[in-house]
Amino acid sequence: MNDTFPIAVVGELMGHQARSAMLVALLDGRARTAGELALNAGISAQSASGHLSKLLDGGLLKVRRAGRHRYYSLAGSEVAHAMEALGAIATKPRGAPAIRLQTSGDLYVARTCYDHLAGRIAVELAAQLEKTGVLRTHGELDFELGPHGKSWFANLGIDVEELRRSRRCFARQCVDWTERRPHLAGMLGAALCSRLIELGWVTRRRQTRALRVTERGVREFNARFGLQLPLAML
Repeated sequence: MNDTFPIAVVGELMGHQARSAMLVALLDGRARTAGELALNAGISAQSASGHLSKLLDGGLLKVRRAGRHRYYSLAGSEVAHAMEALGAIATKPRGAPAIRLQTSGDLYVARTCYDHLAGRIAVELAAQLEKTGVLRTHGELDFELGPHGKSWFANLGIDVEELRRSRRCFARQCVDWTERRPHLAGMLGAALCSRLIELGWVTRRRQTRALRVTERGVREFNARFGLQLPLAML
């Protein structure tokens, strides 16, 4: 890797259309085989092998073996943050009359970004948690707990002290690529997303990283978070 300008090497790795498609396919935090990633990128298995090798060498992916299969996933949450930030730069602002496919619209509403919640709901949720003193900004990159943070997350079934013991960043501001405002990432964001799925307030959509807010979720988001979510947007 170029020691003088390593960012240029990473940019080249991410900038190739096939490699970018593979990285985006892995943004849901799940591991996939080379064949699945080749299908996502619309390329041959032989071509995918070469691209995956470059992404591994560049530190953007990791791989694990399970029998005869090799499963690829993002090297870590920082790769997901970088992809989300690049998406915010590359995607033009949405106009009110824009027409999108339903699957695309679902991604705008709610999706996973690696292992945390992203999309319109995630951004509005982060803003509401700041407003109510659950979270507050800490520098330009992070969140920290506000005066009501520890008790609020405890009431939701999340032990923040346990999360703090992880070596991973506790609460990161991740710029949402569709909304261009921060949502909650890091260990706290991952725990919140996992808990919302566990409670049945949001569910995964098949073959996509889009999430669906359930009817129960709509009621809970309105009651607990103060988010008025009309069924029409789900």
